[in-house]
Amino acid sequence: MSYVKDLRRSHFFSCRSLYAFGLGVCALANPWLNADEPQSLNATAWKKHTINDQSPFEAVGVADFNGDGKNDVFSGDSWYAAPDWTQHKVRNVPPGTNPQYHEDFADAPLDVNGDGRVDIVTCAYFSRRIAWVENPTDPTKAWIEHEIDSPGSMETSYLIDLYGDKTPVLIPNVGGQVLLYELVSKTPKVEWRTRKLDPKGAGHGVGHGDINQDGRIDVITPNGWYEQPSDRSSDRTFHPEFQLGTASIEIIGHDFDGDGDTDVAWGMGHDFGLHWLVQSKDATGNRIWEKKDIDTSFSQVHTLHLADFDGDGEKEFVTGKRIYAHASEPGATAEPCLYLFKFDRKTSQWKKGTVYRGDPAPAAPLNPEQRNALKDFRPGSAGTGLQMAVHDMDSDGDIDIVAPGKSGLYWFENPLK
Repeated sequence: MSYVKDLRRSHFFSCRSLYAFGLGVCALANPWLNADEPQSLNATAWKKHTINDQSPFEAVGVADFNGDGKNDVFSGDSWYAAPDWTQHKVRNVPPGTNPQYHEDFADAPLDVNGDGRVDIVTCAYFSRRIAWVENPTDPTKAWIEHEIDSPGSMETSYLIDLYGDKTPVLIPNVGGQVLLYELVSKTPKVEWRTRKLDPKGAGHGVGHGDINQDGRIDVITPNGWYEQPSDRSSDRTFHPEFQLGTASIEIIGHDFDGDGDTDVAWGMGHDFGLHWLVQSKDATGNRIWEKKDIDTSFSQVHTLHLADFDGDGEKEFVTGKRIYAHASEPGATAEPCLYLFKFDRKTSQWKKGTVYRGDPAPAAPLNPEQRNALKDFRPGSAGTGLQMAVHDMDSDGDIDIVAPGKSGLYWFENPLK
C-alpha cells in the first residue's frame, strides 16, 4: 500500500515469561465500551511509565532478576532494575538481516539451571536459534548464551505449564513446523526434550487452550488444533477444523461467552482484524465454529495476552498495534494503541477499553524501507512488539501491562488498587 493510501486509512480508522505460570487479580476503573463504537472512546486512567523510550526491541520478560524482591524488566540487550529502571546491558543483540528488526524475538523468564537466579529463554528469526541466556552471580555482568536448538526462523515463542505439572514447555512459532521444547532437567545438566508435531498445522501464529474441555491444554495453530493425549509421549491428534490466516501469537483458547465450551480469539498479525470463533455443537454433537469480528479498526494485531484485569473472575485480553510489524503494511503509520477486550455475557457484546492511544506518523518516509519507529512516531509512543508482559509491577494487587516495541519500552499501571 502506498504512503498516501496508508495515511488515508490511518485517518479513517483513527478514532494492544513465564506468564502462564500464575497471575494476580485486580480491579479496573476504565469504562468498558462496545467494540463497534471506537469513535466514542475516552482516555482512561491507565498511567504510562517510561522504562526506555529509545529501546527498539520487541520482546519482554518480567521477573526479579537481582533478588531484591522487586519486579524487574528484561528486553533485548538489557534488564532494568525496579523501581527506577536503571539499565544494565548484559548482552549484545545485533540487527537482523533486515535492520528494522533485532535478533531478540522472545524474552521468557525462567530459572533454567535451578541456581535460584532467573534466566531468559529467547529465540531469533534471522539466526533461527532458540537459546537460554544465563543470569550470572553478578547480574550486572555479561550474561552467557546457551543454544538449545536452531529449528528455523521464528516469529516469537513463549513458556507455558502445558501439562499442569510445572514442567516448563516452550512453544515457538517456527516456519513450517510445530515444535514443543520441554525442560526435563535443570541440574546437574540442563536438558530440553524436543517434540515434533504433525506439520499440517504449521502457519503464522500459535496458541493454546482446552478446546475439547477434557482438562488438558491443547495447542492451537492457524490451521486447526492438536489434542493433548492423556499420555504426553503419545502422538497428538490434529483437528483441521478452521483457517485463521496470518494469526497472532498468542492465539487464545478460552470460554469467553460462558456457555461451557472453548472459543478462539486471534488477531491478524499483518493486516486489519481482530476476530473470534464461537464453538458450538450441531444436531449430531459434532463441533462447529462460527467466525465473528471483535474489532477491525486497527492493524498489525500481532500479540494477545489473557488475564483478569478487572478482578471480576472473568478473563479479558489485551492487544494492540505491533508498531511496524512490517513498515509497508496496511495501517502501519496509523496511531499506535493498546486496548482491552471483554465479552459482556449479559449483552453478548464485546466491550473495548483503552489502555493507550497515540498519534499517527504522518511524516514517515514514503519508502517503507527508510522508516524508523523511533523517528517517525512522537517520542513516548507505545504499542506492542512481539510480546507483552502482564504482571503486577508495583505489587498493589492488580495486573499491569509492560509493552515493548520498536518505539520504546513502557509499562502501564492499572488504575485501581
